[in-house]
Amino acid sequence: MPRRVGILGGMGPQATVLLMSKVIAAVPAADDRDHVPLLVDQNPQVPSRIARLIEGTGEDPAPVLVAMARRLEAAGAEALAMPCNTAHHFAPAIAAAVGVPFLDMTALSVAHAARLAGPGGRIGVLASPALRRIGLFDGKLARAGLTAVYPEDEDALLGAIRRIKALGADAVARDSFHRASLQLLEAGVTTQMIACTEFSLIADSAAEGARAFDTLDVLVSAIVDFALARDA
Repeated sequence: MPRRVGILGGMGPQATVLLMSKVIAAVPAADDRDHVPLLVDQNPQVPSRIARLIEGTGEDPAPVLVAMARRLEAAGAEALAMPCNTAHHFAPAIAAAVGVPFLDMTALSVAHAARLAGPGGRIGVLASPALRRIGLFDGKLARAGLTAVYPEDEDALLGAIRRIKALGADAVARDSFHRASLQLLEAGVTTQMIACTEFSLIADSAAEGARAFDTLDVLVSAIVDFALARDA
C-alpha cells in the first residue's frame, strides 16, 4: 500500500492542482488503488510571501504553514511536501513542528542541478525576486559548488507571477518568462532552474537551447519515491 503524503497547498491553487496531476501521471498504475494517496490542504489564505519577504508589510506565513502541517500529520500524512519555492523560507519552522519527514523541494532541486551542471556550474534561477533577496538557493547552491545567476529584469518576472495568479498563464506572462530564460542563455547560463510554481504552468516557454528543469517535477519524483518506498 502506498504511503500517504500531505500537501501544503494553495500557493497558488493552480500549482497545487498541477502537482497532483503530475503525481498521478508519474505512477504506473493498473488500478485506482495503485496511486499515491494525498492529503491536500488547499489554503489560498496563507499570507502572501511576496508581501512579507519583498514588501516587508505582510503577515508572517509561518504560523499558518505550521498549523497546516500539524493538521496534515494529525490526519495521517506520513510525509509532507509544499509546492511553493518561496514558502520554503519557512521550511525549518514546518519541519520542527511535525514528526514526519518534510520533502524539501529546494534541497532536492539543488542536488538535481548539481547532477546536471557538474562542479563549478552556473545555475540560472527563474523565480520570484524574493528568492534572491532571502538567499533561498544561494547558500545551498554554493555548498554544492554551484553559483546562482538571476535574470536582469526581476521586476518583469514578479509581474509575470502576479499576472498568472490573477489571469492565468497568458501570452504576456509567457513572453516575460521566455525573455528572462533567453537572457540567461545568451549570458552562457544553460542550466536553468524553474523555481516558482507559477512558472511551472508555463515551463514550456523556456528558451530553446536552455537545459531547464522544473523544481515541481523534482518534488513530484520525491513524493512518488517516498509513497512507493523507492530508493531516492
